[in-house]
Amino acid sequence: MPKILPRLLAGGALIATLGLTTANASAPASPQLTSGNETAALDRSPGTTFLRTELYFGSQKPKGQVTPAQFDWFVDRVVTPRFPDGLTQLTGKGQFLGTTGPIEEKSFVLILLYPVSDSAANLEIEEIRKSYRHLFQQESVLRADSRDLVSF
Repeated sequence: MPKILPRLLAGGALIATLGLTTANASAPASPQLTSGNETAALDRSPGTTFLRTELYFGSQKPKGQVTPAQFDWFVDRVVTPRFPDGLTQLTGKGQFLGTTGPIEEKSFVLILLYPVSDSAANLEIEEIRKSYRHLFQQESVLRADSRDLVSF
């Protein structure tokens, strides 16, 4: 069995958290290019700059767990109306140090991509986080933001 070496990715996710492995944790994060032609090809990549927000939702509650069905309900009623153009939903296994000690739990991850010009998105995302914390008695919802080059 290969050794799992945790390595931070953009947005703070850990490869080990997702159950992936890496052979060489000291390898460069970006591919090595061998010629100027390959660099020029990357510079001509199609796409538009979008903002990307990843939201990490825990499932452990003081009494019980948030079920996949409950999370789907939350996405349908709270998230989708705010981001009707689409989103990506993933599940994983997360861990963090809560106020009561270390917590390992099933987690839900949403990836939202939206135009830089969407001035309402930040408020909508904060409403999503606030709603989840309130509805499911959570200490927090992790948010990671970045800019991505996107083409459809």
